[in-house]
Amino acid sequence: MATASSPGTPQQPSTDKLVTVERPDDPRLADYTGLTDVELRRRREPAEGLFIAEGEKVIRRALHAGYEMRSMLLSAKWLDTMGDVIDEVPAPVYAVSPELAERVTGYHVHRGALASMQRKPLPTPEGLLAGARRVVIMESVNDHTNIGAIFRSAAALGMDAVLLSPDCADPLYRRSVKVSMGAVFAVPHARLAGWPHGLETVRDAGFHLLALTPDEKAVPLDTVATAGDRRTALLLGAEGSGLTSRALRAADDWVRIPMAHGVDSLNVGAAAAVAFYAIAR
Repeated sequence: MATASSPGTPQQPSTDKLVTVERPDDPRLADYTGLTDVELRRRREPAEGLFIAEGEKVIRRALHAGYEMRSMLLSAKWLDTMGDVIDEVPAPVYAVSPELAERVTGYHVHRGALASMQRKPLPTPEGLLAGARRVVIMESVNDHTNIGAIFRSAAALGMDAVLLSPDCADPLYRRSVKVSMGAVFAVPHARLAGWPHGLETVRDAGFHLLALTPDEKAVPLDTVATAGDRRTALLLGAEGSGLTSRALRAADDWVRIPMAHGVDSLNVGAAAAVAFYAIAR
């Protein structure tokens, strides 16, 4: 695995590693086509075992996390910045103009650097739970921005793992990875096989299930989250609809974040950050 010794330091790449591409229909650029077509990419990327990392920091973090690079797509001004990666990683590097990159991807690539990365097999929920004490469980969270924000907070605030219901969005989708600034690589995740009966796997591993909800029947989060040193799993629902009745019934306790000024709830990404902080304390 290649990791740069001085990230961000320009280094002239070897010219024999670069492949200049001038046609948007060049088959070598297939991994990067139609990046703005969400439905296509959501189906295609997991099926083909790839994901797209965008921007220098995210690419470096993906490599540091052990993901194999399939190829890289760069505009000229990024060749020096990514020179050490180009020299160290045995993957083709396609040099294109900004105009060609936009025609291939479907949008103006502001960060100028894209990499196609090989996915790794997901661990089992049981395997993740074995070494964890604080776990996030998402139900039907399908907004990629929220997924990325939750992973970033989970990494920053000490959560050990993330479990996803079968219908949650893909954490490795480009938007999720970008919003998380690569934090999706720092916190391991797995998918539960079924819902909500998959939660029994969590309970059997010794976790106390907390459902985060604004319901008036819920108790303030800090009165439960700080009780003892028990293993805790926090359930988060989708933006707007929140946790389903099935998920709420499966939880051991309902918890809420106390609100002021008549505000009834927070965005799920913001609520997750507050809750993670309370649980980590």
